[in-house]
Amino acid sequence: MSDGIWFQENNMNTTIDKDKESPELDTLRKAYYILDSIKVLLREKNTAYGDSALNPLRLFSRADAISALEVRIDDKLSRIQNMGIHDKAEDTIQDLIGYLVLLQVAKNKEGGQ
Repeated sequence: MSDGIWFQENNMNTTIDKDKESPELDTLRKAYYILDSIKVLLREKNTAYGDSALNPLRLFSRADAISALEVRIDDKLSRIQNMGIHDKAEDTIQDLIGYLVLLQVAKNKEGGQ
């Protein structure tokens, strides 16, 4: 990248090749912190619930994984709309981000990517 920031994608680490701090660098650090917390959240929920988002049990619903995730995303958006954005909505926002990531995984899986 031309701004002197290099991302090492093979192991998800970030190497910073800059002599001085910048607002962009601070923003990236904060974003990576949030993304790391989403990874932990997804790991914890996957451990607790199994791979139910992409491979649901299908006792009651026969919806495919993508449709089921879209319903969960709609539910989270509805909750945010009704509650507003404030500190109490943080868990809902993190859940929403997690569901959006899982939706992308499901779409990639469906497309053979």
